[in-house]
Amino acid sequence: MYSPPLPATKDVVLIGGGHAHALVLLKWGMRPLPGARLTLINPGPTAPYSGMLPGFVAGHYQRQDLDIDLVKLARFSGARLVLGAAKGIDPLARMVHVPDRAPIAYDFASIDIGITSEMPDLPGFATHGIPAKPLGAFASAWEVFRRGSGPAHVAVIGGGVAGAELVLAMAHALSQQGRLGQATLIDSGPVLGQASPEVAKRLRRAFSEHRVSLVENTTINRVEPGLIHLADGRMVLSDFTTGAAGARPHDWIAGSGLSLHQGFVTVDETLQSSDANVFAVGDCAHLGFSPRPKAGVYAVRQAPILYHNLRARLTADPLRRYRPQKDYLKLISMGRKEALGDRFGLQFSGAMVWGWKNRIDQAFMEQFRHLPQMEQVKLPAEHTYDLPEALGDKPMCGGCGAKAGRGALRAALSALAPLQRHDVTALPGDDAAVVQTGGVQQVITTDHLRGSVLDPVVMARIAAVHALGDIWAMAADPQVATANLILPRLSPALQQRTLAEIMSSAGEIFHAAGADIVGGHTSIGDELSIGFTVTGLCSAAPVTLAGAQPGDVLILTKPLGSGVIMAAEMAGEAKGDWVAAALTQMCQPQGAAARILAAAHAMTDVTGFGLAGHLLGLCEASGLAARLDLAAVPLMQGAAELSARGIRSSLFEENRAIVPALPRGPKADLLFDPQTAGGLLAAVAPETAEEVLKQLQGAGYNAARIGSLTSGAAELCLI
Repeated sequence: MYSPPLPATKDVVLIGGGHAHALVLLKWGMRPLPGARLTLINPGPTAPYSGMLPGFVAGHYQRQDLDIDLVKLARFSGARLVLGAAKGIDPLARMVHVPDRAPIAYDFASIDIGITSEMPDLPGFATHGIPAKPLGAFASAWEVFRRGSGPAHVAVIGGGVAGAELVLAMAHALSQQGRLGQATLIDSGPVLGQASPEVAKRLRRAFSEHRVSLVENTTINRVEPGLIHLADGRMVLSDFTTGAAGARPHDWIAGSGLSLHQGFVTVDETLQSSDANVFAVGDCAHLGFSPRPKAGVYAVRQAPILYHNLRARLTADPLRRYRPQKDYLKLISMGRKEALGDRFGLQFSGAMVWGWKNRIDQAFMEQFRHLPQMEQVKLPAEHTYDLPEALGDKPMCGGCGAKAGRGALRAALSALAPLQRHDVTALPGDDAAVVQTGGVQQVITTDHLRGSVLDPVVMARIAAVHALGDIWAMAADPQVATANLILPRLSPALQQRTLAEIMSSAGEIFHAAGADIVGGHTSIGDELSIGFTVTGLCSAAPVTLAGAQPGDVLILTKPLGSGVIMAAEMAGEAKGDWVAAALTQMCQPQGAAARILAAAHAMTDVTGFGLAGHLLGLCEASGLAARLDLAAVPLMQGAAELSARGIRSSLFEENRAIVPALPRGPKADLLFDPQTAGGLLAAVAPETAEEVLKQLQGAGYNAARIGSLTSGAAELCLI
């Protein structure tokens, strides 16, 4: 018996990808709550793990070893991932504000955004210094600096344990490269003044071994390029200046209306703020019932309590209380693969302690590195004999990878009766039609996408750009659009929220293109899909597939790979930064490119049939052959690696059958990768090609010259 999907009724929004939220997502994926819709908001696709930062700085770990891949984790937990930094929360309206998108509504929210070590009151630091927190930006900046050459001078402002770990790690890394000029630890008070005498003694010995200079009980006047000016007139050389002086809350929390302590969100034993619908955990929270120092161990211990209490608020069950431990094991990195342990007043150090710390850190990260894979559909015991073949061996892709194959589509269209209206112009192979209306040439097209990402805002932007592709490919000016939406089953409140997000974000794309959304249709189904019917106006003869000439240069305005990347994302195989970059490419409008290419002899957008399929369509319409320079075809980040691993979109084989003579291989196979909101493919006169390409690249497109057209039967060959 068919069981329809259960409707979502409540929105849970996690603000920040900190350690506690990462563990909540992991637990949620293992045990989802029917009726709850989960959202994670984070500035980037990854979240660095603070415990391994000193080891990375010292050179013991690679950059990717630090990162929790939030794209994979969100897919595993069924959460939509919003890539953006939250800038405000309104508990009265229950809205979270993220730049460049409509506010995100919630029923219950949790804040886990960590702290910052920015020093806005220190002149010059904002321009010439790198805060140690947030960790992601610091780690990226250090990686670039460490790859440099020549003598290097570094300085850490803030002489606590965190600053000590950083300066020792920096000194070790630069010493290993033979580049250490000067490493300095600066504090306005005594260095390690809050540490126990024995911990301070052992770390001071490590400073001496690593040639770290100490500047104590001295304030800083200003930071300049390569130089730090001290209040007593001395100067410290520093090519890389970082700050680890204490913990500062993110500024936007001050405007939240929540009860705060020194800028941090005050929470009670249930981890709820002054608003019972808003929780806070990790370093951004102040434990009002039992204050504790800022340390990652508390965030990890808070995760199971937060997970239970979020579910309890959703199910109307009793909440649990969080009881922080009185003391915890402190494992302090000391530059080399050595560490210092401290608990209950006892200290122990050496290589074995570093090995212990490494095992603890690796075990924490291992939870996120090997997430369970998506299960294939389980067939009933009795079914038609060819059902497994129709089902295939991979989940159906979203976006343009979910469209019908070219053969099925052509067969269906060929059965249609000939056009009976004289005001409609039939075009060979084009997805749009030209209608004569009052002496004006109007282009009309429609496109519809099955959801490939869980964020309706991103999906709406992609669908809008995708639908406009046919208009832009004919060098027409977008005019109006109507929406055709299928929403998954949702409560009325969540329907309203989702529709508002879709229409607002799509409306921005169409408005920027010069068009307006004038209405549409909605229905309820099993999953989200978004489509638009769009019209455009042609002030001159439309550019079609049929006008290419021998010798024309082929120009492509976007790289290939969206199909394989999104297929890999669904299977948990794509890196988060690859997915984020691909989504950015898919959301890039092609209006400016279309204006630059308005004089092209022929043009199409590259979508579901892949570059090879759409190029063959242009060749067939123009009666020409194409010579394709495979090495010149631009690819999205990660696409070649995924293709080499055998990952393919579910439409790949049908696309491959369009041009079976082309050779196989990791890059050649990407010619058949279905593209969602792909680039424009234009045939341009050779004498103007270089100037056109220069203009496209100047307008921000990753455009490339990928081949040429020649006389002959319609076919493709690689050169």
